Amino acid sequence: MKKILIVDDDQDQLFSLKTALENTHEDSFEVITAESGGECIEYLLQGASPNLILLDIMMPNMSGWEVYDKIRDNFDWKDIPIVFLTARTDRVAENAGEFLGDGFIEKPIEIDQLSKRISQILERRK
Repeated sequence: MKKILIVDDDQDQLFSLKTALENTHEDSFEVITAESGGECIEYLLQGASPNLILLDIMMPNMSGWEVYDKIRDNFDWKDIPIVFLTARTDRVAENAGEFLGDGFIEKPIEIDQLSKRISQILERRK
């Protein structure tokens, strides 16, 4: 079973993404959620190894960009695929998300689009 970590400071967003991915995707996913960048890093420090991280960019205290940098700076985590989630729709955020991470998904999130992107990324990583 593939493990997906969703990092977002919006509890409603976490709940709806978790529910949708666990119940509507053709593959089985174990979905773990973190409400902050700090919680994400703490989860990874405990030895967890998700197959993919969905990472919100705009979060208080530690932005998605900062979380991304911490993940990429750690040898054990640097190869985990990261898809950025954001309400920002400007070209700079999109280009950075595509260049740095494995993808960029705008909010509101279309579950079919997200599910397809996750499948593509995980298929490439086999």
